[in-house]
Amino acid sequence: MNFENLFDYNVDQYTIVSHVLTLGYAVMAAGLVYFLLTRNTSGRRYQLASTLSAVVMISAFFELWVLAQRWSEAFDWTGTAYVGSDILFSNGYRYMNWSIDVPVLLIQLLVVLGITGRAFHRTWVLFVVGGLAMIYTGYAGQFHEVDRSAPFWIWGLVSTAFFVLLLVLVYRVIFGNLHRLPISARPIAKAVWWLLLISWLLYPGAYLMPAMWDSADGVVARQITYTLADITSKVVYGVLLGVIARKVSVDEGYGPAIEEDVAQPRGGLTSTT
Repeated sequence: MNFENLFDYNVDQYTIVSHVLTLGYAVMAAGLVYFLLTRNTSGRRYQLASTLSAVVMISAFFELWVLAQRWSEAFDWTGTAYVGSDILFSNGYRYMNWSIDVPVLLIQLLVVLGITGRAFHRTWVLFVVGGLAMIYTGYAGQFHEVDRSAPFWIWGLVSTAFFVLLLVLVYRVIFGNLHRLPISARPIAKAVWWLLLISWLLYPGAYLMPAMWDSADGVVARQITYTLADITSKVVYGVLLGVIARKVSVDEGYGPAIEEDVAQPRGGLTSTT
């Protein structure tokens, strides 16, 4: 049983969670269309990043759609409140989705930064092993979030250790390879680091929500936190990587990227006379 199944919800609380989950899978659907439409504006070697972003969108869409359906089924309206039914809501679906998305998201970073050969494979293995260890230890801990017994804290600490190691590795990968990028792309690469740092920090906050805010309002805050983290760390992250890929492609003389760059509005007023 998850934390969410402990409470009854008033109309506002229940509706906000339903709407937030719907927003989540709607954004993933929009992101899928965006990444497919913009894929060819980057050089061929960087198009894989957009393809992988599309994979992440499909995976996250189905996970959030399932969560929205489970939320709808897990509570019945009594006329005064939404109370638990015989169907349980579970955040375990999120962890299964992250076990797909986290390795894929980190591989995109290697593609856009132009890392190849042994360095690519070595870093890819570290990303995959570290990412899955972080996710599955957190998954083990969330089974104990109702009573907050020792495994909840122990597995949470182990997951956090892998979380910190991954952040250190991402920092080293980004800032150790800035020289590979044209000057115009370097500020965006730095922004990717800050986006990942801030959005990823939302996840342990949501994990700890049962201990910090043990109420129906805490459930609402938790679902908002999880969904905001998913949107920023997947969709916004993918958009930024796509911008970097296009700027690198322009620097390498790729025609469609140059045309896209020229077509971008520069701001200011354009006279019609």
